[in-house]
Amino acid sequence: MKTVSIFRHAKSSWDDDKLKDFDRPLSTRGEKAAARMGAYMRAENIAPDVILCSSAVRTRATLRLALKKLDNEPATHFEDALYHAGAGAMLTMLRTLPETIGHVMIVGHNPGLHALALDLFGSGERDDALALARKFPTAALAQIEFDIAEWRRLGVGDGRLTRFVTPKTLGYA
Repeated sequence: MKTVSIFRHAKSSWDDDKLKDFDRPLSTRGEKAAARMGAYMRAENIAPDVILCSSAVRTRATLRLALKKLDNEPATHFEDALYHAGAGAMLTMLRTLPETIGHVMIVGHNPGLHALALDLFGSGERDDALALARKFPTAALAQIEFDIAEWRRLGVGDGRLTRFVTPKTLGYA
């Protein structure tokens, strides 16, 4: 069994129009959402073995705030290649993971994360699947499980969506 958690960065700030997109920080709302999602992950015992995180400022900040709420701190790799990566590039990254890893979390950006999530799952709870098909909002978390032993066998449409959670579904705007 392999698990992929897909975590989109929280709401970023557009206050400084001189900043490059890569350097935009989180907004106050984003900071609160990242911490709340971290608390949710702790309550639900979501504990990835490894995290692959875009090196952009807003993804790093989202992850830092979420990790503060977790009991463990998984090995984390900051990847420049995840900054606006497409679904195909992320799928290739996943397929090259060591077999000792059972659960990986990707922290990144849309539209790539949304496309990856849509590509990976083929079944799951109907309401979650419909919500995910419509939108992958900031600070959203999708978790997809695969009945495989080797990452290289990760197939499009082979996963089961086991959760799709947003700050809004947790009662936070």
